[in-house]
Amino acid sequence: MFTLAAFADEIDPDPRRQVEVLTACGVRFIELRSVNGVNVLDLTDAQVADFQHDIAKHGIGVSTIGSPIGKAAIDEPFETQLQKLDRAIELAKRFGTQNIRIFSFYPAGDAEPTAWRSEVIARLTEMAARAADADIRLLHENEHRIFGDSAARCVELLDSVNHLALRAAFDPANFVVCGHDPWDAWTRLRDRVVHLHVKDWVAGEGHGRVAGQGHGRLRDILADAAARGYDGFATLEPHLLGGGPTGGHTGPDLFPHAVQALRDLLQSVGGRERGA
Repeated sequence: MFTLAAFADEIDPDPRRQVEVLTACGVRFIELRSVNGVNVLDLTDAQVADFQHDIAKHGIGVSTIGSPIGKAAIDEPFETQLQKLDRAIELAKRFGTQNIRIFSFYPAGDAEPTAWRSEVIARLTEMAARAADADIRLLHENEHRIFGDSAARCVELLDSVNHLALRAAFDPANFVVCGHDPWDAWTRLRDRVVHLHVKDWVAGEGHGRVAGQGHGRLRDILADAAARGYDGFATLEPHLLGGGPTGGHTGPDLFPHAVQALRDLLQSVGGRERGA
């Protein structure tokens, strides 16, 4: 069963506009990355309270804290990332979610990601232990140039850490951007995937496509997920007007088209949407 969610900052920085579009589309969850251009981990307690009020009165919840933890060079001080993790855990508790999205660090300088393998694994092992103590689950997203940018290294990372508090958030478009086959990645990772990002892409383009219109093999992946009894979030991150390391933009006019394309695709492959 698929529960739709959205990176609502792709609609508009203003949470009131986000809520307006999400409500019209029937999407009830936000993967919280930024509010009014401020990263989720940098929000003040007052800003968090205001955002909670804005979404709660419309019946919208938070699926995941879409943090940038681990989207940093591996030779930068680890303590900074642990402080971010502590804040992310605090926010997850406030918003009533177990999920925090993380990454597995950029290599230092021009080094290959594998050069820092042991340090990456040590850091994520400690992060997973800290998350488990708080009853929180870390979702590792595959991302361009981090250690876990390929399916093979994602598997290596998850096998090495070997902790229930660390699971995979699967982004097919990011595999396309990195030059990897997203279907091959899915077949290697699907037993570890508990969270889906719905972003499709055509190799070489500078913006995303609606679900099923790119090279992300989303039709095959969603069909297989449905057949295997997937039960979790499918988070829209369309990037229809472009995107980069800190997020993307789709806008209020295009976002409903992305939602409908996902619903149409799910229906065509026998995927059930929770609440539909």
